[in-house]
Amino acid sequence: MKIRVLFLGDLIGAPGAAVFQKHIAKLRSEYSLDAVLVNGENSAHDGKGITPKVMKFFKHHGVNMVTSGNHIWQKKDIYPYLTEHKDLLRPINFPSSCPGSGVGMFSIGDQIVGVVNVQGRVFMREFVSCPLRALESALTFLKTRTKIIIVDMHAEATSEKVCLALHFDGQISAYVGTHTHVQTADERILPKGTAYITDLGMCGALNSSIGIKPQAVIHNMLTQMPSKFEVETEGPMVLSGVVVEIDSQTGHALSIERIRVIDDSVRFDGEGMEHF
Repeated sequence: MKIRVLFLGDLIGAPGAAVFQKHIAKLRSEYSLDAVLVNGENSAHDGKGITPKVMKFFKHHGVNMVTSGNHIWQKKDIYPYLTEHKDLLRPINFPSSCPGSGVGMFSIGDQIVGVVNVQGRVFMREFVSCPLRALESALTFLKTRTKIIIVDMHAEATSEKVCLALHFDGQISAYVGTHTHVQTADERILPKGTAYITDLGMCGALNSSIGIKPQAVIHNMLTQMPSKFEVETEGPMVLSGVVVEIDSQTGHALSIERIRVIDDSVRFDGEGMEHF
C-alpha cells in the first residue's frame, strides 16, 4: 500500500490560513492525499503561537497533525489544549514537565502514522536537550507500532538538519525542516529511503520578511530600536510544502515533490474564515 502525505511549512497568521483554506481541497484532490500535516507555531493572528480556535480551524479542514516549534508557548490558552489533545505536538526535547508531547500518531485506514516534532539547538535561543538523543528515544517507541514515521525538525542551521537526517536515514519515512520560512530546493530521497527537504517554506505573504511586514524589521536593522512586528497582509500569498509518497510495508519514501503555490487573489476579510 502507498500513502500520500502533504506537509506544509510554517503557516503565518490569517494570511497563511486564508491561502491554506483556499487551496487545500484542490491539493487534496490533485495529489490524492491520504493525510495533511501543518506546522502551526505561527498560526495565531499576530504570527506568534497557536490557539485552540486555530486548532479548530485546522481540524475543520481535515488536518491530521499539527507540529510546532519555539513559539509554541506564546499563547497560554494553548497549554491546556496540549495536555488534553493528541493532534498538536510541541518539540520533544523541551523539558518533560512542559505541557503536551513531541510524539503523536494517527491512522490512515488500518495504517498507523507516527509523527515526531523536534527542535534544533544551533543558533536557537532555547536550551533544549540533544535533538539526536531525543529523536533516538522517540524512534525506539514508534518502531514497535509502525514503520511510517514523519519528523518535523524545527531548526535554524541547515547543517544540523541534514546531519540528523543522514544519521537517521532509513529509519524515518520523511524528515522535513521548518523554522526559516524559506523553502529550499534540495528535496530528495536519501540513500537508505528517507524523503528529505531542509525547509518546507511557509504559508503567508510572499513579499514579506518571512511573513512579517518588512518596514518594521528594516527599521530595527537600521536603528537597533525596538519595533512592533506585524503580520504582512498585502500582496500575493504563497503556500509551501511537500507531498511525500510512502510505501507502508517498508516505511521508505517512494517520492517527494516540492509544492509552491503563489496566489495574488487571496482575501481574508472574514468571509469564509468563520472557523479561524
